[in-house]
Amino acid sequence: MRKPVDRTALEFLARSANEGFARATAACFAARLDPTLDELNDLKTAVSEAVTNAIVHAYPEQLGKVRMTMKLFEDDTVEISIKDWGIGIADLEKAREPLYTTGGEERAGMGFTIMESFTDRMKVRSAPGRGTTVTLSKRMRSRREIGR
Repeated sequence: MRKPVDRTALEFLARSANEGFARATAACFAARLDPTLDELNDLKTAVSEAVTNAIVHAYPEQLGKVRMTMKLFEDDTVEISIKDWGIGIADLEKAREPLYTTGGEERAGMGFTIMESFTDRMKVRSAPGRGTTVTLSKRMRSRREIGR
């Protein structure tokens, strides 16, 4: 197993106002890799979807917490895990289908699809009654590397 060269974590309440905080924090953490704006925006979009899913779906009847762990690796990969301790996902395969949602008519059901398309790898672990962890990985090609 490879070891990160840097790591940090934060925990926040599952409130919609904290989605922007998580998104900005992830962008600041990844910025040291000197990514392109497109790469940074892709990462922010994926993190936003993961955090929003935790806020909307994990705690439908209570206020819970979300933990975001961020790691940097030597190959300029950033890995971000979003963990909740909510209700979990009963049918993970079904939940990953585009347009499927348990969030009502106002939800599009595209969260996992968006996360997958904006990162290099997405992994989801969930257990009913125990919560969900979404891990997103993206290798950042620095602007220096692109200019070569």
